Amino acid sequence: MGIFKRDKEPEATDSGDAELATIIMQGEDMMAQLAEAHRSWGLGTADQWDLDQTSRLITWTFADKTATAPAQILASYNPTAGSWLWAWANESVLSELSRDSRTVHDWAEANGHTSLTAPKVTADDELANTLTAISIRVTKATGFYRGAGASMPIITFGPVTLTTHEGESTTFTINIDD
Repeated sequence: MGIFKRDKEPEATDSGDAELATIIMQGEDMMAQLAEAHRSWGLGTADQWDLDQTSRLITWTFADKTATAPAQILASYNPTAGSWLWAWANESVLSELSRDSRTVHDWAEANGHTSLTAPKVTADDELANTLTAISIRVTKATGFYRGAGASMPIITFGPVTLTTHEGESTTFTINIDD
């Protein structure tokens, strides 16, 4: 099954609901396929990770290599507080790192999905995953990462450069087609 194909189309009460349901399902498909693809270089198994807002790079450190990629912050999700704060509304996120977050906001506003334009929303894990799926689909992100901590950053990223400790580099790229 391709990224944008489902066996069954979503049911909704109006065309706006149907459009959003389709976007969510497409985003969920993308998340699953991106997660699987990025596992091939080790995403999810790093010894540590870091996001440098100044360079706009996320770095994962492994025993035998590092992986770096250009990054954007979508939001921060705090499961204990039950909140989702979009990066465009978060004063601690540099504006250069909230471009994807603003793209989702602008898309939601233009398409009448005003519930997606609030700076902060009450969210549980299910809603956080849904908001991530919508964001990945709308921005056509080619990678995503959910950081650890009390307030988890939700990050999108681009091509990943893998560098061995010997200095050999390769780039892992995923292309998203509509």
